[in-house]
Amino acid sequence: MIPAYTLYGAAISLYTGKARAYLRYRNVPFVEEAGRPEIFERVGFRMIPVLHTPDDELIQDTTVIIDHLEARLAEAGSGDASIYPAGRAQRLVALLFEVYGDEWLLIPAMHYRWAYNLDFILEEFGKTVIPEASPEEQRALGEKISAPFRGSLPILGITDDTTTGIELDYERLLRHLNAHFANHRYLLGSRPSIGDYGLMGPLYAHNYRDPWSGDQMRRIAPNVARWVGSMNTPAPNSGRFLPDDEIPETLLPLLEVMFDECMPTLMATIDANAAWIESNPDTAEIPRGVGEHEFVIGGARGKRMIRSYSQWMLQRPLDDYRSLEGEDRERVDRLFESVGGKDWLQRPIQRRVGRRNNRLVPE
Repeated sequence: MIPAYTLYGAAISLYTGKARAYLRYRNVPFVEEAGRPEIFERVGFRMIPVLHTPDDELIQDTTVIIDHLEARLAEAGSGDASIYPAGRAQRLVALLFEVYGDEWLLIPAMHYRWAYNLDFILEEFGKTVIPEASPEEQRALGEKISAPFRGSLPILGITDDTTTGIELDYERLLRHLNAHFANHRYLLGSRPSIGDYGLMGPLYAHNYRDPWSGDQMRRIAPNVARWVGSMNTPAPNSGRFLPDDEIPETLLPLLEVMFDECMPTLMATIDANAAWIESNPDTAEIPRGVGEHEFVIGGARGKRMIRSYSQWMLQRPLDDYRSLEGEDRERVDRLFESVGGKDWLQRPIQRRVGRRNNRLVPE
């Protein structure tokens, strides 16, 4: 048994939901607390979740948290329950779903929270900070501290021009996932993968836990609601991935949507980052936003801030694809050609980015 960790997070936090579910499945002992000023000072900015290790290390970013623990668990002899499939097609699909959840489903998560769950979430913001205060005091504080989140909606591309498309896109996702989870407990079998955790953040903390959106999910996609419950109350370190590196047919429509709408935006981010780096050759850090670009969601066209960090996430599946050889490469190429993804996966990365001290930097 490894020593206990502290997860600094919140019930309302999208990415805390991703990290918490992973800790539970991998049977990592932890306590959860609200973030404290001294923790944020050490991290360098105010953001959750943060994992505080028994060695007094602070780890920010859910993907980095998960990979740190996967390595630690492997050293402790629990690598056979890894959330990364050994099959190369399954591993790549799982990595793509993590990106999809982290970077694309943030859009409907934020839209539904602030369009349909306003009273609830204002009270929840206040309750998170001052749990012993009166409902009136909690709401007043919630109004104040939630302002930056509400103000970020246009930055994410959530405007009057795109909301219809966002809702069409999200309801389509729910129906596809509902069909998939009718026959599979998780994306790739009876064990959750890194892709399940990518989806878990937005689909739990916002779209399941917020009341209006939770009712919508249970009505449109009861199997997705059941999957959320399974992710939150798993049988630790149990289950297995489908044999023979199988990719379920029910995931193919989701992959098609991913490459049709999400991937063009992510690839445009790689191009924008490269241009920014070339224009700022002496930079030590890439800002979180490097301009604005057009995007399409659910057939609706809008503009959004170019989220530079998305490239770091996308590099993970792109690097995994480039490492394929021989029969693995041929088989994966056939799969992704069938869903319109092969050419996207083969696109070059003009300028790579990395993480250093919780900041995005040119490599």
